[in-house]
Amino acid sequence: MPSVVLYLPKGIEKSTSFRFYVVSLPGNHCEYIKGIGNMLSVEELNDRLIDLAFAEDIGDGDHTTLCCIPADAMGKSKLLIKEEGVLAGIEIAKEVFRRFDPDMKVEVFIEDGAHVKPGDVAMVVTGRVRSLLQTERLMLNIMQRMSGIATMTDKYVERLKGTHTRVLDTRKTTPGMRMLEKAAVKIGGGVNHRIGLFDMILLKDNHVDFAGGIANAINRCHEYLKEKGKDLKIEIEVRNFDELQQVLDMGGVDRIMFDNFSVEDTRKAVKMIGGRFETESSGGITFDTLRDYAECGVDFISVGALTHSVKGLDMSFKAC
Repeated sequence: MPSVVLYLPKGIEKSTSFRFYVVSLPGNHCEYIKGIGNMLSVEELNDRLIDLAFAEDIGDGDHTTLCCIPADAMGKSKLLIKEEGVLAGIEIAKEVFRRFDPDMKVEVFIEDGAHVKPGDVAMVVTGRVRSLLQTERLMLNIMQRMSGIATMTDKYVERLKGTHTRVLDTRKTTPGMRMLEKAAVKIGGGVNHRIGLFDMILLKDNHVDFAGGIANAINRCHEYLKEKGKDLKIEIEVRNFDELQQVLDMGGVDRIMFDNFSVEDTRKAVKMIGGRFETESSGGITFDTLRDYAECGVDFISVGALTHSVKGLDMSFKAC
């Protein structure tokens, strides 16, 4: 059996025995990746994640299941919630089951976005016992993580109630799971920042420094967008009041991000901008200080912790 590596849009060989893709990576990795140049839909990205996950988990067969469970054995399993939180991942879980074995039947009792508690049964799945056992871990891995993210996001959203500030996610996501993790943020009531490097311009400190300053970075950005015929929002990160004033004098952006500003400096910066641009606070903000920043009047607060260090919600998939 060929070695299994990261999914790519070319050179894919379908494995009929396990319904996942096996690919071979050319020697010149960087040139291959640079040459892709085509966008994949959310559905395509999620499908390839599922296929890869089955490939790395099952390999040449789930020998534990195959050795003791007859091929024609049928059964049911229930998704049992063991911790309070916000449920997320039901829709992708149904796709996991369908993609592995289209004959599996899913009966959903609790939908994404619902608040759950220990003892709740979110769904019951009926099908071949072999299929139930082989899909269990992937489904739980996805749902526990997505539900953990949705639960964390919900707490941040609640913390901001009464202000106009909205909580944003970041690109600090698990490789391959970005679409699912950002979906979980939305389920929890948060707002997605840019999905990747392709759907928004974000001029961060390194871009500014390498470009030779604020003015160069903004000017080159507009030249590029005009040349490529692209209509993308532009955000720029500022580290101090000097950089902020340069942006205010020049304009040409949609949003200004305050990088590691104190609460007092954030309040002053928002007053300086006076509603001319969207504002975002980022860096060094904790759950405890979140509301202090929101009360400065910023439009958004970006929180990497929503996805990069969240605890999964406890649940299990038990025979019933």
